[in-house]
Amino acid sequence: MKEPSRLPIGVCTWTFGSLSLPEIAMRSAALGLDGVELLGDLSLYSAKEARDILASTGLDIFSLTPADADLAHPDAAVRKEGVDYFLRLLDFAAELGQPLVSCHGLVGRVTPLSDMTEEMSLLAACMRTIAQAAAARDLRIVFEVLNRYETHTVCTGMEALEFLHELGEGNVGVLLDAYHMNIEEADPAGTIREVGSRLWLYHAADSNRQAIGRGHTDFTAQLTALQEVGYTGPVILECTAPGPNPFTPMKDAGSLASLEMYLNESIAWLRKKT
Repeated sequence: MKEPSRLPIGVCTWTFGSLSLPEIAMRSAALGLDGVELLGDLSLYSAKEARDILASTGLDIFSLTPADADLAHPDAAVRKEGVDYFLRLLDFAAELGQPLVSCHGLVGRVTPLSDMTEEMSLLAACMRTIAQAAAARDLRIVFEVLNRYETHTVCTGMEALEFLHELGEGNVGVLLDAYHMNIEEADPAGTIREVGSRLWLYHAADSNRQAIGRGHTDFTAQLTALQEVGYTGPVILECTAPGPNPFTPMKDAGSLASLEMYLNESIAWLRKKT
């Protein structure tokens, strides 16, 4: 088998909590990362500010993590608010230099307010609007597959493929996350193969959302599957510091040290394997 080429490695900036972007960039560059998945909180920085800060440390902007938006809500006003946010995020992405724009269901809503059929239809309609707006800006979107404890909409790779088929938009791909697959997929490496060429982004954290090697996820099998489907990166690390409330990245005074330890370990593992 041909030896895999080195995969670029990034980190989700949201995992650094309230640290400023210049400090996140400085720390990410010092860790030897190639780039970031930038939190799409449009109140924190302009596109020019974010681009200049990250460029000054030699970091690429691979993708954007969206703020929470409920595109499947039965209330049209709630959905419009979500679509409007994504349209602003698309403009932001175009000015940044056209990174991938991630979308997903509202994190934390794990049950339909009306019924699943209606809400999936509403989600598809909103995503179609966003995808077409992205295409007009020459942007690509990835729909992230989350686990059942974070969303009720798309929780497996096969569900994602079915959803993309319903959308019928060629500029929408899939984001698979090793941590979420650990919960939902019987065979995560097999899921990577099933998604195949529609896999446009890959997130990595071990089964306990700590560093690669600290849980039971078979990352060797997943890297082999990534190679087989022709995935060339990046690998976006999304480890979080230990402690309660996984959605609060910095829990205590030791959280930052834990996060950077996990990132160091994960980077070392990936550099050895790719």
